[in-house]
Parts: sequence; structure tokens; C-alpha cells
Amino acid sequence: MYPIKFENLYYKKIWGGRDLEAFRNNLPEGKIGESWDIACHKNGTGIVANGELKGIKFDELIDKLGERLLGTEIRVKRFPLLIKLINATDKLSIQVHPNDAYAGKVENDSGKSEVWYVVDAFEGASLIVGTKKNCTMQQFKNAIEQGNLEKFMNKIPVKKGDVYFIKSGLVHAICEGVIIAEIQQSSDVTYRVYDYGRGRQLHVKKALDVVDLSLKGEKSRGITLKREGFEKTYLCLAREFSLELYDILDRASEDSDRERFYIFTCVDGQGKIIYDGGSETISKGDSFLIPAFLENYTLEGRMKLLKSYVPDCSKVENSILKEIRKF
Repeated sequence: MYPIKFENLYYKKIWGGRDLEAFRNNLPEGKIGESWDIACHKNGTGIVANGELKGIKFDELIDKLGERLLGTEIRVKRFPLLIKLINATDKLSIQVHPNDAYAGKVENDSGKSEVWYVVDAFEGASLIVGTKKNCTMQQFKNAIEQGNLEKFMNKIPVKKGDVYFIKSGLVHAICEGVIIAEIQQSSDVTYRVYDYGRGRQLHVKKALDVVDLSLKGEKSRGITLKREGFEKTYLCLAREFSLELYDILDRASEDSDRERFYIFTCVDGQGKIIYDGGSETISKGDSFLIPAFLENYTLEGRMKLLKSYVPDCSKVENSILKEIRKF
């Protein structure tokens, strides 16, 4: 077993750009909006890019390795996460995603909650997270019909390193001037309610079925633990996924968990991961999967890494509390 990287799956978007070229040399031509970097979905499945398993499709890899790859507590039937880099040089549609129950019934797909980490923010960078205070459902519906939804949206300026949790049901949009690392449920269901007159299909009825105007988008401050050689910040804990930020100042020695896989995404700097039998280089923009049965590994260099996984929430809570618990 070894840390597994996958080939980047690129998708052209009308709102995309070329900013990923700052740290990638394999972009195809055109406006690239999304890079799916850890993906096992019907609309995009990664292919192993390194090591002895190179060339194997992700779904075939799961069939081959099973719980040795994913862990004893992860459903093998459907890989649960999707890791993307998003480059927006124009506004994405104002949209909303369904929860598991609705998506399963209507779309035969997973629901979609997600978390955003701002990898880079350029001049004018902003996001839409929820509606302005006291926006009613009737105002929301009227604004869609009248084409003036923007004035009811909670649009906020953002900077590098900002983090927002986007729960299914929260109306939202990525706006121009950002590169986002998006960790989400493995789903490709999006309901557009407003698209700035660009003529693409809207999904107003379904959006109104699932939108929850009581949800508010708030920046995650996190809880930081200091260790020798690195700092670790717990950014987001949800049933669907946990997100942590590792700020590697020198090195961090970790162990895999036989119950679950981990995914690391490098959002700044460079280094390497050392494991029994070899090492892999890590550069900004790289994502790699830590198999559940990898055992010990060391992260070494000067870099910031997002760690995402499907958690046992009580275990994560206890790992935080044990830092201060004195009883």
C-alpha cells in the first residue's frame, strides 16, 4: 500500500479561467473551471497516476482492494467524497443542492454538502453564502421571477485561507477572483435559481423544494493544536466529512486508520510524504489518498495540507476534548 494520486479530470466552464497554470502544467486549452482530483462518480472517475497501480480506474481499484483501501467502516458500494479545485474568473450561478433523501429519490445520486477553502484570492474575490438577514421565502420567490435575486444575497469579500461550510439547502455561489479547494459529498447535483441572464437551464421548482433560508453561511475559525514540527486546525466536523488543516513547519508523523481512508490536498508550499517502502513528492494543488491500511507515514517540508475524511464524529470530538479534559 502507498499514497495514491490520480490523474486530474478537467472540465471547461463559461466562468472558468487559466489561474491553475500557476501551479499546474497539464491544463488543456480553454476556460478551465474545475479539476476533479479525487473522484469516483458516474460523471467522472479518476485513474491512478502513480506507483504499481498506475492506470487503474478508481472504481476498479476499490473492487480490487476493498476495505484495505477505504477502511472497515466505509461503504464500498459508493465512494463518499469528491475533491475539486475550482477556478472562477466570473460568477457561478446562484444555486442550491439537495440533501441525501431528496437527491436519492429524485436524482438517484447523493445529496451535496460541501466545504470551501480559499486557496487563492485575487482582486475583488467574493462568495455568496446564504441570503441577507430576514429574507422571506416569498421575497426569494419574487426575486427569482423578477430577475433581481442578487440584492437579497449575502455576498462577502474573501481572502486566502477563508473556510465556509455549505450545507445542503443553503443557497450560495462562488464569485469571480478565486481558486477554491472544494471538499464535498460525491454528487453532481446542482439546482440553479439565477444565472445572470446567460441562458443556461434553471431548476427553480427543485431548488424551491430543497432551499432552507434559515441556514446561514459563517466563516469557520477552527480550533488549532500546536505540535512539534506542525500545527493542526480542526476546521469543520459534519456527518458527511471532517476537514482539518495541517500547517507543516518541519514534519508530522501520522498513522492511518483501518476504519477509514484519508485524503490530503496541498493548498500551499511543497514537501513529501514518506511511508514504508518509499516517498512521494507533494506540490501545491496535489491531492492524494491515504489507504486505510497504509500504517505509519510522515509529512515533511513547508506546506499547508487539507485533510478530509468521513468521520466517526464522537471520536473526533473526543480527540479535541482530550487536549483539555482533566477528569
